[in-house]
Amino acid sequence: MIKVVIVDDHPVVRDGLRGMFTGDGRFTVLGEAGDGREALALTEAVAPDVVLMDLRMPVMDGVTTIRELKARGCTARVLVLTTYDTDSDVLPAIKAGATGYLLKDTPREELFRAVLAAHRGESVLSPAVAGRLMGQLRSPAKEPLSQRELEVLGLIARGCTNRETAKRLFISEATVKTHLLHAYAKLGVRDRASAVATAIGQGLLRGD
Repeated sequence: MIKVVIVDDHPVVRDGLRGMFTGDGRFTVLGEAGDGREALALTEAVAPDVVLMDLRMPVMDGVTTIRELKARGCTARVLVLTTYDTDSDVLPAIKAGATGYLLKDTPREELFRAVLAAHRGESVLSPAVAGRLMGQLRSPAKEPLSQRELEVLGLIARGCTNRETAKRLFISEATVKTHLLHAYAKLGVRDRASAVATAIGQGLLRGD
């Protein structure tokens, strides 16, 4: 039997997944966690084969949790199961060490097959996610962020407003907005949060 741990901040989702896997003799659910910190403790305690991991959770998000599991030498395969398939979610999760990435509308049997494949060490991607990754590989290389754009994003990542950023860098708010728009275009995103997440995922900014 494949030993599974479920990590999701929504109790209803956890209950549904537990019911699905408990009803199939190929799997046993060792436990559940509602955030990344709980997931780290639980995974170390029960040593599962596969961890079903949500991404957007309180206390510690999924990507940080995956990265920490790998840093601690965890051998469990991590299969992301989330609602989000944007570049700012997919790429950081894959880079952090996720074995697979599925969306929560994945049919039951496909989810079972994905867990079996992940247990074998095979990569598993939903069609939408696979398409995004192929698009990234096929698209021409984007222009790198300038040093000033990185400085602006770094301050935004630390919670500074446009006005505070302008004051610290001795530039106007209009110039800050211009740098942000250029950064959005280069990173392929549309808002501040996605820009920061993508920059961190690409190693352009520190995640702390």
